[in-house]
Amino acid sequence: MNKRPLPATLAAAVIVVAPLISTGAAAHHSFASEFDINQPFEVSGAVREVIWMNPHARLHIDVEEANGEIVTYDFELLSPNILTRDGWSRNDLQPGDPVTVTGHRARDRSNVGRATGVIRPNGERVFGRAGGSAIDN
Repeated sequence: MNKRPLPATLAAAVIVVAPLISTGAAAHHSFASEFDINQPFEVSGAVREVIWMNPHARLHIDVEEANGEIVTYDFELLSPNILTRDGWSRNDLQPGDPVTVTGHRARDRSNVGRATGVIRPNGERVFGRAGGSAIDN
């Protein structure tokens, strides 16, 4: 019976597990590091695409600016797991669907933001709980 010494086994486990742990930690960020709570904004446009992936789903909408130019806005959403628990599925919004998105701008004040609400023209709230915070995750 050939047994490895405990230090060698432990070292091998650390070599295998450490990169897996650090990758997940590096992928996540705090709200304040990227978005400005003092820069709320709202835009209306047509859904370009919904990207349903971790750590955060993304929503891209095409917005017609005052000068007639179409600009694609990129919104970070919560994780797909939280969205699913809140009753939203990846198929609730389709390309071309008109929506109004509320959120907070990225610190660079570009067309990137963190969505706090997504609302259809009829007032139906697709994303964002009344009284809840979309900034929690």
